[in-house]
Amino acid sequence: MSHQSSLRVVQWATGGVGRAAIQGVLAHPELELAGAWVHSPDKAGRDVGELAGLEPVGVHAVTSLAEVVALGADCVVYAPLVPDEEEVAALLRSGANVVTPVGWIFPDPARTAALREACLEGGSTLHGTGIHPGGITERFPLMVSAVTGSVTHVRAEEFSDIRTYDAPDVVRHVMGFGGTVEEAEASPMARLLGGGFKASVRMVVAELGFRAEEVRTTAENAVATAPIDSPIGVIEPGRVAGRRFRWDALVDGEPVVTAAVNWLMGEEHLAGTDGRPWTFGADGERFEIEVTGDPTVRLTLHGLQPESVAAGLVRNPGIVSTANHCVSAIPYVCAAEPGIRTYLDLPLIAGRAAPHLAR
Repeated sequence: MSHQSSLRVVQWATGGVGRAAIQGVLAHPELELAGAWVHSPDKAGRDVGELAGLEPVGVHAVTSLAEVVALGADCVVYAPLVPDEEEVAALLRSGANVVTPVGWIFPDPARTAALREACLEGGSTLHGTGIHPGGITERFPLMVSAVTGSVTHVRAEEFSDIRTYDAPDVVRHVMGFGGTVEEAEASPMARLLGGGFKASVRMVVAELGFRAEEVRTTAENAVATAPIDSPIGVIEPGRVAGRRFRWDALVDGEPVVTAAVNWLMGEEHLAGTDGRPWTFGADGERFEIEVTGDPTVRLTLHGLQPESVAAGLVRNPGIVSTANHCVSAIPYVCAAEPGIRTYLDLPLIAGRAAPHLAR
């Protein structure tokens, strides 16, 4: 593609992904940071660079949709904790393209008519992305599948130490760690995760041509067998310290496409409800992509998990890579035809050289 220059970008929300996205936009040769939307009034008017842990950049935070629209952005990186479809539609109608890690990876056309209309009205594009769900659950498996044939199963799976995730309220109250098994099973986590991961599974099913009709969700829990120190406090024996979720597209009752997560509070003193220990296995923390076919290919990704719990609480590479995948997509999304565009509709998305090495 021909590289454009100075696409104006607004960052919506400045949590972990938002801060990393701001850093990514500032380092990208074709992008210009135009502003940021913030939720809390105490951040309003503050320099966006400082909110991202950088030097001041002369761009200030705003708190309303109208103020964001007034900035005239080419693209908004929309990264709130919970998406609001009406907000997204308003941004699209204003003419701003939207790249987001919180939904619309492979949306159901029957449920997105209003957003498609907003895209047409604004001449804008919506693209859902991320890492997991996101690239690792469908873009990268589809890429790997090109080197094999007669595919019978595609698996994308995460193995992570959840102690590095610096969101204690989410880990305890949403993800269900530290409570009883009954509390974990009643937590909204499976439902919240399901939308994104099922969409990823359906994209792979659709592109590879499987005749799968249903996506099955399964969940398992592990409990502490001894006290475990964690960022949400000590997890006492018998309390939930590991969770596994799995989404399987089935043909004749057998999985053909699988997305899975394994979240553990370390790998000591953990046992499933059957009494067996839970660990990451010999390969440690990782993401795995396996395409079973002729030949069978396995891709293991290291580096998306932090080197230690302490390092992850400072800067988690999984969060940074999620932001980078959004930022890298911006030039391609801005160049795309109006509408909702998935990985299947866009060309190869690439990063850019470090500023000190760029031409």
